Amino acid sequence: MSSWKSRLGALRNQALARALPLMLAGVGPAAFAQAPRAAIVLHAARLFEVDSGRIIEPGEVLVEGERIQAVGSSVAHPHGARLLDLGDTTLMPGLIDAHVHLFLHPGAEDLQTVEESVPSRTLLAALAAKDDLLAGFTAERDMGTEGAGSADTAVRDAIDHGLIPGPRLRISGNAIDILGGHEDAPGFNPEQRVLPNATHANDAEQLIAVIREQHKQGSDFVKIYQTGRDTLHDGIFTTPYQYTAAQLKAAVDEAARLGTTVAVHAMGEPGTLYAAEAGVASIDHATQLGEQTMRLMKDKHILAVPTFAIMEYFAEHAATPARAARDRALLEYKTREFKRQLAAGIDFAVGSDVGPFPHGTQARELVLMVRYGMKPLAVLQADLINGARLLGWEGQIGELKPGRYADIIAVPGSPLEDIAAVGRVVFVMKGGVVFRTPSRHGQADE
Repeated sequence: MSSWKSRLGALRNQALARALPLMLAGVGPAAFAQAPRAAIVLHAARLFEVDSGRIIEPGEVLVEGERIQAVGSSVAHPHGARLLDLGDTTLMPGLIDAHVHLFLHPGAEDLQTVEESVPSRTLLAALAAKDDLLAGFTAERDMGTEGAGSADTAVRDAIDHGLIPGPRLRISGNAIDILGGHEDAPGFNPEQRVLPNATHANDAEQLIAVIREQHKQGSDFVKIYQTGRDTLHDGIFTTPYQYTAAQLKAAVDEAARLGTTVAVHAMGEPGTLYAAEAGVASIDHATQLGEQTMRLMKDKHILAVPTFAIMEYFAEHAATPARAARDRALLEYKTREFKRQLAAGIDFAVGSDVGPFPHGTQARELVLMVRYGMKPLAVLQADLINGARLLGWEGQIGELKPGRYADIIAVPGSPLEDIAAVGRVVFVMKGGVVFRTPSRHGQADE
C-alpha cells in the first residue's frame, strides 16, 4: 500500500502544479463548463482536410461557441473576434482513441485493481482524462473500468458538466466476461474470493441482464471479453473463445434495442469469427483474423482496432527475459497478420489500449500503424473518420468543417510527412474552449 500512497501523493502534487497556472489565469471549472462568447479565429501555416487528404496553406478556422463556423485558407474575422496565430503548425481535428482504460495506470494490472479503492481509482481516472486531452485526444472510448463498476459514468458526466477537463467519452462500465474467463482474477488463490475485473455473464440470458443493468447505470456501449488467454508456440497462435456466435448475437440485439453497440476484446479465431457473425461494431486487438472473418467484417462494416502500442510497451517492459521474448514474438506475429489484414482491405479505427502504459503518450499507436504498413493519410482517416463513426459522433467530430464541434489541435510540421507530429501537440481546443496553447519557446503550455 505504501507504493500506492506514494504514487497518489506524487500525482496529487503533479495535478496541483498543473492546475495552479490555470487557476491564476482564471481558468477554473466554470471556464470548462461554458464555451467562450467571443468568436475565435485560429490561424496557422497549414490546415489538414481529412476526407480529401489535402493540406491547405495557410489555414484558418472560425469558431463561434462550441462549433466551427468556417474553414479555409482565409475566413471572415467578425468584429471583436479573438485571433490566435499558431505560427508554423498544422491545424487538424482533435485525435480519437477508440480503446483506452482511464482506470488503469502502469504497474501490475491485477494487483492495482485489488489494492486500490474505487474512489482512488476514480480520482486517477480523472487525471488520466486530463492527460489524454492535453495530448490532443479530444474524444475517447473507455473500454471497461477493470473492476470499478460504473465509476466511469461519474468521470464522463463530470467532464460533460465542465467540472473537470477531459475528452468526450463513450463508456462501457465494467466489461463482461465468463466465469473463469480472461479477466476473472487469474493467478489468485480462488479460496480468497478475489473479485474479477469484469462482470460475469455465462449465457445469453445473463448477457442481456448485465447489459440492461449497465445501461441503467449510464453505459454508452457494451464491452465483452470474447477470447483469452492467448498462447503462441512454434509460430502457432491460439486463444479460446468465450461466447458462441448466438450468444454474442443476443448481446448485439439487446444493445441495438437500447440504441447502442457491442465492442469485443478478441485476439483470434474462432472467437473473432463468432464476433463478426454476430455483427459487433469493432473487434479490438484483432491479432488473428481468418479469411471468412475478414469477408464478414467488410460486408458488415466492422472495424478492427489493432492496439499495437500496448503490445510494444509490454515487450519493452516485461518483468522477465522469458516474458519479454514471448511478448516480442507475439508482436512480430501480429505485425505479419496486420499486413494480411491490410491486403484484405478491411477497415480500421485507432485505439492504443492506454492505461497499462502512461496516459497522454498514446499517439505512438498512429506511428506504429504507419511503421507496420499503413500510409499516414490512411491512419489519420482511420483515426478521425472511422473513429468518429465508431464512437457514434459521425458528422460531429473528426473533421474541420462548418457545424462540427470545435475540437481542434495544432501540431508542428505536417502529419502527412511525419506522422510522429501527432505526438507533439502544441495546441488543444475542445468544444471551443482552449486547454493548451504554444509557449513563446515553441512548446505547449497547459
